[in-house]
Amino acid sequence: MSNTISKKITSNLKFVYSENNTVSIIFSKNEDLLGVAGEFNNNIKELEKITDTSIYSRGNSIILKNNQKKNEIIKNAISFLYDQYIINGSIEKKDIISSISEFMIDEKINSKENINYIIKTPKKSVIPRSEKQKIYVKALRESDVVISSGPAGTGKTFLAVAVALTMLLDKKIERIILSRPAVEAGERLGFLPGDMREKVDPYLRPLYDSLYDLLDFEKIQKKIEVGDIEIAPLAFMRGRTLKNSFAILDEAQNATDTQIKMFLTRIGENSKIVINGDPSQIDLPNKNSSGLERSKTILGHLHEISIVDFDHKDVVRHPLVSKIVKAYSAKKNND
Repeated sequence: MSNTISKKITSNLKFVYSENNTVSIIFSKNEDLLGVAGEFNNNIKELEKITDTSIYSRGNSIILKNNQKKNEIIKNAISFLYDQYIINGSIEKKDIISSISEFMIDEKINSKENINYIIKTPKKSVIPRSEKQKIYVKALRESDVVISSGPAGTGKTFLAVAVALTMLLDKKIERIILSRPAVEAGERLGFLPGDMREKVDPYLRPLYDSLYDLLDFEKIQKKIEVGDIEIAPLAFMRGRTLKNSFAILDEAQNATDTQIKMFLTRIGENSKIVINGDPSQIDLPNKNSSGLERSKTILGHLHEISIVDFDHKDVVRHPLVSKIVKAYSAKKNND
């Protein structure tokens, strides 16, 4: 990470505490305040709506007038959004949602420390948004094999694709391979219309979406055409040896023991393999045949392999997603 970005983040904001539970967040540059507040103060209004708080913009400051706990939540959120604006030059709605997630409220993320975990891609800088995500990014960079499991929205696939793309662009690897089991189609792919690519593309679409979010469409298409990026169903991996590659198996909860073993044993020289899945979303006819959890048990003792388990606290989509995941988990544990 460049010293320029580090300097900008660490020299950031000034906080002034006054009587009557008032906190002033003072920006050194008015344009930074405008960037954080958004056009017509839309970002501030969204924060107010989500947190049921009062936030004011005055001069080069944002003023908070709530109880102490809510002021701390908003202060942390504003700091998070400021860093996001400095790094990426823009703030998206999902950033606002993430800024008030539980891990921000508990202050588990130190923005200065977090610089080391930022993933720089051509379209945006990706920032890990929970402690588990930081552990995951570290594992993606340092381990030969990473197995992660957890609910939707925890960034398993997106972060893995982001790290893989940076390694490809930095010429640390020669190829990215993205794969998913086309379990919904089963043995019925032949009955679907179109050629093989048209048959399986619907199952691989989330992998394309992650790529397009990180690099221009035309550049992704070019890399797919020349073979720098390959997207294929899991069945196409059999019999291959992957050298100088970063291979990701997504939706691995729908892969059997045999399939996961097959994918793992494709690893070759200067390669990484990542296996991701959500044990709560198994679509196999026999749910007990899923190999994801079993692979963690069998391989967890190998020091070359990192195991990362996400939970509802790591969900970075809408806050309601985290509550939904937590509710279903509680129901399952009570059954």
